[in-house]
Amino acid sequence: MPLSTKIFFVGALLLISAPLEVHAAIKAAPLEVSGWLPYWRVATSTADVLPHLSSLTSVMPFGYTVRNDGTLFDAYGLGSPTSSTSPLALALITAAKAAKVRVVPTVMWSNGAAIHATLSNKAKRIALEDRIAALAKSQGFDGIDIDFEGKQAKTKPYFSLFLEGLYRRMGKKFVYCAIEARTPLSSRYDGTPPPDATTYANDFVAINKYCDRVELMVYDQQTVDVRLNKAANGAPYIPVSDVQWVEKVVNLAAKTISKKKLMIGVATYGYEWEVTPLSESGYRYDLQWAFNPRYALELAASLGITPVRNSAGEMSFLYTPTTTPMEGREAVPPQNSQPVATTAISYEGAFAGVTRLDPPPPQNILWWSDAQAIADKIALAKKLGVRGVAIFKLDGGEDQALWNLFPKRP
Repeated sequence: MPLSTKIFFVGALLLISAPLEVHAAIKAAPLEVSGWLPYWRVATSTADVLPHLSSLTSVMPFGYTVRNDGTLFDAYGLGSPTSSTSPLALALITAAKAAKVRVVPTVMWSNGAAIHATLSNKAKRIALEDRIAALAKSQGFDGIDIDFEGKQAKTKPYFSLFLEGLYRRMGKKFVYCAIEARTPLSSRYDGTPPPDATTYANDFVAINKYCDRVELMVYDQQTVDVRLNKAANGAPYIPVSDVQWVEKVVNLAAKTISKKKLMIGVATYGYEWEVTPLSESGYRYDLQWAFNPRYALELAASLGITPVRNSAGEMSFLYTPTTTPMEGREAVPPQNSQPVATTAISYEGAFAGVTRLDPPPPQNILWWSDAQAIADKIALAKKLGVRGVAIFKLDGGEDQALWNLFPKRP
């Protein structure tokens, strides 16, 4: 998920190349399962993960942030050469090490201008490489996860130099890289793509060389895939992560990045959107807020609605927001779904007679990833033969049934 969206939760709730040196070994292994733990919910993240460490390969406390001057801020309380580790972070690290689970904290940054200013300056870039490697070694971490988002296209060669320098400095420790999803052009555009369509901020060849794990952030799909948008046949379609889209993104990345390194990013959250029918066709979606599944389930129950599984394999329902009783009004399931509520109607029915009025009536849609949607991504990871899955986020708010999806190590 883009870092700006990750931070939004505060208010709302990597052609295989020979390594440059002896580095973290990559061997044939069962599906790896990694999970990000958000710094804004340290207590609930710790409580959520501790009983399930035997299901995980890596824990990635989310973590450290990079200030605009290139120095690091310990947002999670993991400690640094100049600060102590908080009791909760220490409990997580200690238990993870005892369970032989890698501790790979995330270093995150989302200011594109500041990222470019630092990485394009050789002295500042090397200083940041030194700083991160020293942190991993001084704190005894198994590696570091780099999540630099919002990068500018002109930063691409400098980001590659940064990863190369960091990789050399990390020695035998792991370098994980969280990378934005890249949708195939044929699914991203109707007709001929614009001239700048392949102007990217990430060099997949370099990422394949200098990252031991590449976590593809295949979530927050929304309206990026024009083919799947059309396949919705006029119904509202604003997925967190349609498994069909995920497969396209992974297959494209796998042309350059070794499947032995690829991790499919998996979402555990959802979004509520205001849906406005446009004058001729389609809809405008205005983000209201992000949420954990419990919010959606409680709201549905209060409205007497049964959420349904939609064409993306996720859960959703539509309703009319009101400050008055819901008399005569009902939320409805997606088209081509299997409604449970006896009074449910199709999305078209929800807008019947009002879809092209000006102004149209407000409708809200809740769309989220539950355990079954996550199971579909795990099945896809196995089908495609990638390294594993990386879950964003583990904080106690996810569908707890997801823990039944992962085999526990002895």
